[in-house]
Amino acid sequence: MFNLSVNNQPRVAEFTVECFPDISQIHLFIIVLIIYLGIVLGNITVFLGITVDSHLHTPMYIFLGSLSIVDILSASNILPTLLSMIFTQQKTISFNGCIAQLYLFIYFTCTEFFLLAVMAYDRYVAICHPLHYGLFMTIKHCTLFLVGTWTTAALEPVLHTVFIANLSFCSSVQVNHFFCDISPLLKLSCNDTTHIEIATYVLGAIVGLTAFTLTLLSYVFIINTILNIKSADGRRKAFFTCASHLTSVVLFYGTSLSLHVRPTSTYEPMHDKLFSFLYITLIPLLNPPIYTMKNKQFKEAFLRLRRIFQRKK
Repeated sequence: MFNLSVNNQPRVAEFTVECFPDISQIHLFIIVLIIYLGIVLGNITVFLGITVDSHLHTPMYIFLGSLSIVDILSASNILPTLLSMIFTQQKTISFNGCIAQLYLFIYFTCTEFFLLAVMAYDRYVAICHPLHYGLFMTIKHCTLFLVGTWTTAALEPVLHTVFIANLSFCSSVQVNHFFCDISPLLKLSCNDTTHIEIATYVLGAIVGLTAFTLTLLSYVFIINTILNIKSADGRRKAFFTCASHLTSVVLFYGTSLSLHVRPTSTYEPMHDKLFSFLYITLIPLLNPPIYTMKNKQFKEAFLRLRRIFQRKK
């Protein structure tokens, strides 16, 4: 897929990933394992609940089911490999494996950006144009949004991975991180990486600003509509319909901006490891309780599923 050698430099066979050498490996393994199991079980529960219960086959929950899949895949791209490295203490990853991990990391990040924007638009239609919701947000429209989201997100990481795959790594192959991310890989190259940094910021800005602008505009109209509702109970109900999504957006953009909005020259390994770990684990771990804990429809769906299982027994 890639031309993996440049300037007659030999191809790097594998990278050594430093992970977290200063932390007790046993404690680290237990923590990462618990978090990963929590992410998988929480998001699978949400996805299965939406899939099995026909009452939840609406655009809002279909998008939420897709978000659960993104969270599972995003965590599974990195955490199982990290667990294996901690458990075996064989902290190496093949060159192609590293590039694949980088591509998937960017891909799932972009998918979540776009998906959160689509979910914001869904809430905008539901609150600002409730009488036309059935017209604007049909299952067909829902499918088109999802196909567009996953397809468009798949294109954004291509240039990043092609550029990085064609770099020469002639000084070191030790990645000072716990997975293959852009900044630590650029630090290892003996090439001039200015053009890659520029491309990274430009492409990242296009994706991030597009998704952020759509999300922000949706919430500007939503807040304006809520403020114009005369009754306090009506305002509360309207706000409640988008509160979970807004919480998820704030957490996602907050961790994403703190991690990615800075030049490679200011890259601080320990700082980036901690923020990357929070970014990779916090959002997918918290999304299931954020969207379900105070959701009446989800509680009713789980009760229906519980009755079905009890009857079968």
